[in-house]
Amino acid sequence: MVSRDSDERPEGERAEEKRVIAGFRFPAGIRRATISSFLSFVAMLGLSVGCRGNAASSTPPATVTVSTPVSQTVTDYLDFTGNTAATNSVTLVARVEGYLEKLHFTDGSAVKKGDLLFTIQQDQYKAQLQQAQAQVAAQKAALQHAVTELARYTALVKEDAATQTEVDHWTYENAASAAALASAQAQVELAKLNLSYTEVRAPFDGRVGRHLVDPDNLVGAMGQQTNLAQIDQIDPIYVYFTINERDLLHVIQRMKRTPSPSFAERNIPVSVGLSTEDGYPHEGRLDFAAISVAPTTGTLQVRGIIPNSDGSVLPGLFVRVRVPKPEQRNALLVRGDAISFDQQGAYLLIVNAHNVVERRGVKTGSQAGELVVIEEGLKPDDRVIVEGVLQAIPGREVNPQPENAALRPAIPAPTGG
Repeated sequence: MVSRDSDERPEGERAEEKRVIAGFRFPAGIRRATISSFLSFVAMLGLSVGCRGNAASSTPPATVTVSTPVSQTVTDYLDFTGNTAATNSVTLVARVEGYLEKLHFTDGSAVKKGDLLFTIQQDQYKAQLQQAQAQVAAQKAALQHAVTELARYTALVKEDAATQTEVDHWTYENAASAAALASAQAQVELAKLNLSYTEVRAPFDGRVGRHLVDPDNLVGAMGQQTNLAQIDQIDPIYVYFTINERDLLHVIQRMKRTPSPSFAERNIPVSVGLSTEDGYPHEGRLDFAAISVAPTTGTLQVRGIIPNSDGSVLPGLFVRVRVPKPEQRNALLVRGDAISFDQQGAYLLIVNAHNVVERRGVKTGSQAGELVVIEEGLKPDDRVIVEGVLQAIPGREVNPQPENAALRPAIPAPTGG
C-alpha cells in the first residue's frame, strides 16, 4: 500500500491553493510542499519587479548638452572624380647613330633642366667637326686668293695688260670661294649640332623613368630614333575631370552675373584630395576648359593645375576634385557628431519647449571644418543635442544644458568662388 501525506490544513486554504494551480499541470508525485514553495517564489518575484518599476519611474531626467545652429555664409561646391597627368612629358630619343657609352642617372630619380642623362660615342662626331673646321680654313684661303687676283686683273685690264676674260674668271672664282666658305661654315655648325646630340640632357625639371637601352648598344642606326627613356614634369601637375551638362549650364548662368574678360582671369580655385587623404589638401586653380561638349557623353572636359613640390602626386592617379560654385549663401550648420543616421536617413535630436526629446529628419549638405550644413529640417532657434545623444530617447524628458561657447568648434572662414 502506498501511503499518502496527510493534509491537515484548513479547508479554505486548500481551496485557494486549488484555484491558484488550476491552470498548471504538475508531474505526478510532486509534493504539495513543493507547490507551496513555488507559489511563494512567484509572489516574491512579482514584488521585486514592482519595486524596480517604481524605482525606474523615479529616475531623474538625463542631462544633455544642447546648442543652437550656427548661421554663416557658406560656399556650395561641385564634387567630381578626375585623374592626374604630367604638365610635360617627353620621350628622350637618340638623334645620332653611335654606341651608347654611359648613363648618368638613376632610374626614377628627379632631374633638373640641363642635367646630362646619356652619352653616345663622340669620337666620330668630334672628327667630323675638325674636318669641317679645316674645310672652312681652306675656303677662307681660296677666297682670299680670289679676292687678290680679281683686284690685280681689274687693275691690269685698265692698262691693257690683261683681258676682260681673265677679270671675269677671277670674278667667278671670288664668288665661288665665298659660297664654298659659307657652305663649309654651315658644315661646322652641323657637325657641332651632331656632336651635341651625343649628349642627351633633361629638357626640364622632372622625374626620369627607367632607361630603355643599356650601355654598349647601338642606337640611332639607319636613321631610326631609338627611345632611351621618358621624363615627366610633375611640379606643377594637371588634374583632368569632366562636368555634366546640367551643372555646366548652371555654372554658366551664374557666371554671367560676374562677367570677366577670360576664363583664366577668373582665377577659379580647385581643391584635390587623394583616395587615402582626408578632405582636399591640395589647392590649385582651373586653367583650361574644352571649347565644346562631347556629344557622346554630354560632358565638358576641365583641367586644374596644382603645385606638387614634393612629388607626392603622381601622373595617372584617380583623385577627388572640389570646385566652389560662383555664389555664396547663408546656411545653418551643426556639429557633425550631432548627426545620426537610421533607415529613414539623417536626423537630429531636438529638445522642444517642454524639454522633451524629438527626432528631426534633416537633409545634410557640404562640410565646413567640424560643422555640417543642414539644408532642410532645422530652424535657427532649435536646441540640438550635441552631447549625450546616446542617453536621449525621443519622447522622454531630459535636462538640457547649454554648450560652453569656448568649447565650440572653430567656424572656418567662408571661401569665395
